[in-house]
Amino acid sequence: MLILLIILLAIAGYAVLTYNRLISQIEAVRNNQKQIDIQLDRRYKVFESLINVVKKYMDYEQTTLKDVVALRNQAQQAKANGDEQTRITAENKISDIASHLNLVFEQYPDLKANQNCLQLQEEIVSTENKLAYAKQAYNDSIEMYNANKKSFPANTIVSAFKTKVDFDFPYWQLGEQKVAEQESYTVKL
Repeated sequence: MLILLIILLAIAGYAVLTYNRLISQIEAVRNNQKQIDIQLDRRYKVFESLINVVKKYMDYEQTTLKDVVALRNQAQQAKANGDEQTRITAENKISDIASHLNLVFEQYPDLKANQNCLQLQEEIVSTENKLAYAKQAYNDSIEMYNANKKSFPANTIVSAFKTKVDFDFPYWQLGEQKVAEQESYTVKL
């Protein structure tokens, strides 16, 4: 009887530890998602500052500002509605705009030499790098959570507590165009 009681306590202990580990991983995913949100907000503020600096130099910024604001609003609305896929798509389009800004600056020598503009360009690059790191950390935490929840016997705990520990988080992925660019990249000598 004592052996049976010890076995039941061990099973219950394992179930509690597994449940707590899954909850911890879910919270890690959510925290990493918040880190992405912080970088996205930072990027938007840097964009606003940069566009204010370049307003006197070009007409392009009007379209860029409108595009960024529209995409940002779309992303915020999707976030409020819980539509992560639409949000990811809108934020990735803003990243595309950021990557093309340097080409536009090449057309304006005075703008290239402007110290505020140069600092803001560096800030955008830095923010995009931090954003990429945050997305990678988020994707890694999802991968760890998914691997854990699918493994046996943890999957029995997941099926017993579906509403508490069974979530499908969307991955932040590179856009199809970025993947194609990276796959077709060749070194030119």
